[in-house]
Amino acid sequence: MDTVPSVSVVINMQAFVGDAISSVLQQTYREFEIVVIDDGSTDDTRDVVSGFAADKRLRYIYQENRGLAAARNTGIRAST
Repeated sequence: MDTVPSVSVVINMQAFVGDAISSVLQQTYREFEIVVIDDGSTDDTRDVVSGFAADKRLRYIYQENRGLAAARNTGIRAST
């Protein structure tokens, strides 16, 4: 990322992660970052997110399952 984004989008919704990322990427406002927190999922979240890896505004963070509040806090701490 060349500039510091003015908006950070934190996503922690494994069942809809692909749809959520696509929705953010389709916005007309472009100065954002996407931080995806994988809170110990056992589904294909990592694979879905890797399909968007070409977009350098996206970051993927895996952590052992610690619950929704901990995942949100991780995302907030990782946001620029």
